[in-house]
Amino acid sequence: MYIAMNRFKVKTGSEQAFEEVWKGRDSSLAEMKGFETFHLLRGPANEEEGYTLYASHTVWANHEDFVAWTRSEQFRAAHRNAGSNKPLYLGHPHFEGFSAVEGA
Repeated sequence: MYIAMNRFKVKTGSEQAFEEVWKGRDSSLAEMKGFETFHLLRGPANEEEGYTLYASHTVWANHEDFVAWTRSEQFRAAHRNAGSNKPLYLGHPHFEGFSAVEGA
């Protein structure tokens, strides 16, 4: 199993707009080999720094299937307009990838 996460610092007051972008996106993840599940997660608000933490979270059968997704036409199509959403968050998304060591 491989878990891919992108963390976003969404500007305070932009949370609803950010969530709507994700809810309205064209996603073809379900047609990709090895894709298991997707979640958009809302984390804590950091009032001092002016953001709410979010994470996009996908689970894949293995790292190779995830890499195939990142090289696919479906990936390019899903991320084609991502730059237009940059005013909603602070900085760049932060990627983290994890391979399962143990699980039930």
